[in-house]
Amino acid sequence: MSLPGGLQTVVVTGQYLTADGRPRRGSVLIEPEPDALTSAEHGLIVLGGTEAQLDDSGRFSLELLATDAAGVTPSSWAYRVTERWPDAPDRSYFLELPAAEPTVSLPEAALAGRTRAAGDDPAGDDPAGDRPAGTASSRRHAGDGGRPSTSAAASLVYDAREHGLTGDGVTNDQPALAELVDMAGAACAADGRPRVIHCPPGVYSIRDSGTVWRSGVSLIGAGPGATRFLLSNSGNPTDPTPLAFFTAIQHGAGPDNHLADCTFADFEIDGSGVALAEYNVLAKGLGMQYVLRGRFRNLYIHHTAASGFGCDFLQDSVVESIVAIGCGRLDSGEQIGGAGLGIGIGGWGAVERLTITGCTAVGNGTNGVFLELQDRDWTPPRGIRITNCHAEGNRYGISDWGADGLIVAACTMIGNQVAGYDVSGLGTTSVAGRGGIVVGCVVDGNVRDGISIGNTPGRYTVEGNRISRNGRHGYRQHNLPGGPTHASTEMVLDGNDIWGNALDGIRVDGTLVDAALLDNRIRDNGGRAAPAASGGGAGVTYTATSLTDAAATWPPDGHRGKLLTVGARTAVVAANTATELVLAPFRPGVTTAWIGDPPAPGTPYSLPGAPAIRAGISLNALVLSPTIRGNRVWDNQDPKTQTHGLWITTDGSCVSGAVEDNDLAGNAVAAARFDTAPSGGRWERDHGLDGHP
Repeated sequence: MSLPGGLQTVVVTGQYLTADGRPRRGSVLIEPEPDALTSAEHGLIVLGGTEAQLDDSGRFSLELLATDAAGVTPSSWAYRVTERWPDAPDRSYFLELPAAEPTVSLPEAALAGRTRAAGDDPAGDDPAGDRPAGTASSRRHAGDGGRPSTSAAASLVYDAREHGLTGDGVTNDQPALAELVDMAGAACAADGRPRVIHCPPGVYSIRDSGTVWRSGVSLIGAGPGATRFLLSNSGNPTDPTPLAFFTAIQHGAGPDNHLADCTFADFEIDGSGVALAEYNVLAKGLGMQYVLRGRFRNLYIHHTAASGFGCDFLQDSVVESIVAIGCGRLDSGEQIGGAGLGIGIGGWGAVERLTITGCTAVGNGTNGVFLELQDRDWTPPRGIRITNCHAEGNRYGISDWGADGLIVAACTMIGNQVAGYDVSGLGTTSVAGRGGIVVGCVVDGNVRDGISIGNTPGRYTVEGNRISRNGRHGYRQHNLPGGPTHASTEMVLDGNDIWGNALDGIRVDGTLVDAALLDNRIRDNGGRAAPAASGGGAGVTYTATSLTDAAATWPPDGHRGKLLTVGARTAVVAANTATELVLAPFRPGVTTAWIGDPPAPGTPYSLPGAPAIRAGISLNALVLSPTIRGNRVWDNQDPKTQTHGLWITTDGSCVSGAVEDNDLAGNAVAAARFDTAPSGGRWERDHGLDGHP
């Protein structure tokens, strides 16, 4: 039985011997009754039976959920233990496992009278009709095929196959699913007890319409790959056909009309069969709004037309171990939605308690993961965390478009096209995040910037990250056109390792007030140092993802991030060797840099030159009252490519700064370049400045 973390468990061990002391052959089947429980922290938990085969010494060991585990309801239940022997009759009994006793040994527990026979009623001698649901008379028995009985306890879990779904990959299972969801939702509304729809292994075809979800209904499969939902709309080509949805516009969802206690777990959604003449933001895998105590875990969602996981306003909810691949395939990259995981926020007010953890998003049309405030007049909510996630090959890796105090920790953001991590006014309400923390992340090899922050009032902290080998700047502060042009206050970059980026390690293109750049290691940036190049004719060949010029002698990665021009077409250089340019895909989720076939062999090409100045820290905007302290900014390559440690451009300024204890020596040209002289402040003990400013 796979259990969420943090629950109280008991280890059950045992050794079975024959009368003459030899190890017995056989197995021990342990089944929870009931098999659907509710955890205050984890939501619905569906347990299955576990059969332990005895080893050569007649032993077994299992870790099981305690029958009185804190926060789990019902609070009193038991396991049915069935000892199965090839040479003797089976024996069954019920066993309780209190958390106070962390280890229980069989068959000693049975012999000591700690169990009760399978036919006993723990409630006493009441007639069967008066027994509480879930007691011995209503429990399912070993050997009944695992099907729910007609008792109240067992009817909390519905086998989809017994309610009209076939899972044969041919029959349209959507009408049967919708009917079952309505039935389960009505039952929950009547008695307040959430229901579970269990879909055994199979391919469930969902055609031409999505299913409107109901409160208190969960959908549980047998695991991605085993339980698959195949979405298509050939019979109704204008319908976006999500697997499940419940929205404010279509269904009146809101804080007072929400879904509660719903779990979606252990299945796959394949959206590749949905074809639309025009992009539709509702063509998602899952598209619920206003969910309370939702649990979304172990889902594989891929190739949906819009966002794979597109659920908004998730309160007291957990999104865990979702893999989203190639979603947003019909999104141009500039349209709303189109993410692996796209989550609208703000509908519950100033606090939305949401955890997103252990998710993977690869090759999605817009973002790997984004949070987006849905109304510009709403308060950006606090309480959201993104941890241990991986975002690769998306347009943006992870984006904060409107949260307050978002925590992003221990994530990897690599190979994304525009930025690994983005804070900006790109969302539908043009409201950027603020006050967030990005800590302990790897932001590497993105086609343009590593971390890009702008349009924000500020107070963002970027601490302890590796920011490396990105195709433009490692960290860039800037304001996007059309969004708010805030002066960002109290931004913090602390203890980051910033190296190998194509242009500047840190680039400031937007106004900063009271910023702090502390104890960063900034080295070996400015790799885009190769001069302009061109070629054609013999020796020049193209593939879907590369250009090779046999006569070239390019410095490794000297063209990274440049725009390659081939006739009327362009592509972005992701990396290069002496003779080969590796090209980035023209959009996420595809395997070619070109729209159409690659250019013909010998087709002429050109690459632009390199900027003359490529600094560790570049101030290209007003920077007022900064603290720049304890940074080491240098280049230890041969040849060096980071021209300066600190550069204040013609358009930049540093006013009333405290610039102290930095080591700026060891760059290709000089420790610093001041096209605009610093104004006021305190400059002390900066190695390499030699009396400047």
